[in-house]
Amino acid sequence: MTSIAAVSLHGPLSALEGLSFDGDWYTAVTDAARHTPWLNAPAQTWTTYGVLVFGVLLAAAWWGARATGGRALAAALCAPVTTAAALALSAAIKLVVAEPRPCRAFPHAFLLEACPPPGDYSFPSNHATLAGAVAVGVLLVNWRLGVLAGIAALAMAASRVYVGIHYPHDVLAGLALGAIVAWAGYLLLRRSVSPLVQVLARTRLRPLLAAVAPATDADRVSRPVPTLAGTPEPESGA
Repeated sequence: MTSIAAVSLHGPLSALEGLSFDGDWYTAVTDAARHTPWLNAPAQTWTTYGVLVFGVLLAAAWWGARATGGRALAAALCAPVTTAAALALSAAIKLVVAEPRPCRAFPHAFLLEACPPPGDYSFPSNHATLAGAVAVGVLLVNWRLGVLAGIAALAMAASRVYVGIHYPHDVLAGLALGAIVAWAGYLLLRRSVSPLVQVLARTRLRPLLAAVAPATDADRVSRPVPTLAGTPEPESGA
């Protein structure tokens, strides 16, 4: 088993010493990375640039919600806010727990990225927190996009362990944190967002909130005036 002394915490929560109970899992994953060189480059690319995909997923959810409106649009507008809140909370937890990176506790582990400096703590994973928050935020808007975001979130979490930067519990906690904050934030904000959407829909921001632009005066003039059934239309020139 992993030596507790090897993963001693140095932050305010020193009572959590020995938190890295999954050090054996970490080394098993990094050993797997050593023996799967064909996967190294894709994993590095995904763990570095995959965050851009989550931005695209948020934008796609918002774009689709413009046509739906209602609850979906409220959820789409809440998602970026709750994602930012989850990241802020994750950063605060890092400072409190102050768990050293596994690449420092296991200096001989196979790494695909340079080990972050000592002050860059491990628990929880910011990448996994963002991924979990976006996955739930998008799921509240559109379940199909949500499933895609969920798969991407799991892949992001796995990649953070694969490249040697996080313990498994770091990414699992990050996914859970992001998901919980996204869900709770939506429940808290939805009643405030819906009236705000109705107000903004009467302003020049309407195109950002609705897929169909409001009709102009010219459109109304050019539109034929409906008549009652059985009532003859007036003759031209009369």
